[in-house]
Amino acid sequence: MVKSLGRWLLGKMREAGYAAGFLYQVLKGSLGFFSRNQVGYRVLFMQIIFTGVQALGVIALISMALGVVIIIQGINLLPQFGQGDLIYAILVAVITRELGPLLTAFVITARSATAIATELGNMCVSHEIEAYISVGINPISYLVVPRFLGVTLSLIILNLYFNLFGLGGSFIVAQFINPIPLSEYTRHLVLHLKTVDILSSIIKSVVFGAIISFTATYNGFKVSQSTTEIPQVVIKAVGQGFVYCIIADAIITVISYL
Repeated sequence: MVKSLGRWLLGKMREAGYAAGFLYQVLKGSLGFFSRNQVGYRVLFMQIIFTGVQALGVIALISMALGVVIIIQGINLLPQFGQGDLIYAILVAVITRELGPLLTAFVITARSATAIATELGNMCVSHEIEAYISVGINPISYLVVPRFLGVTLSLIILNLYFNLFGLGGSFIVAQFINPIPLSEYTRHLVLHLKTVDILSSIIKSVVFGAIISFTATYNGFKVSQSTTEIPQVVIKAVGQGFVYCIIADAIITVISYL
């Protein structure tokens, strides 16, 4: 039992060391990516198209639905306690600070993390990674870094897009329930929207994007020989993405309220 535990701990330490080295190479490549004229720009562009542009529809639908739910519940419940104006603070807290970045991250994990892990896993099985290395192309610089940057940039943009549609959707629904002038609605939102809310939302987007892209590429590269490994690494990439994003969200939220 002691030997089994020791082997398990040794395996976990090796995996942690490999993950740390992988992350170091990704961050190192990301820092100098835009200073080099390279074919990786095409991979970055295609990743932004897939992760960002093609997800606009589902993000708009989810954000407007969330805004509708909040405004309906708030208008019906809060006035009973004489706190009708709290609806604006709730909108900002829920959409901008919390569920906006987190739900966007979940959508991107379900769409892009699965696609990236599957694609890289197939490339490992078909020995394309070895082919890149044989001709002197760094697979991390060419395959991982553009996806890492593309997912992170897309998540930042999609989060802002989520906020826009979430707050806009609430206003549209409010006109059918309790019509208010646009100027008044905007004024109340601006009064409750603080700099820390915006910074927290952006920081979460950056961190979530880095987590999602890293877990997807890292697990995709772990495929070694068989295609049967691909579903396993995809499930692991999605599970790790969800868990790490939730943990990061809790940490950033606690820090932002200190």
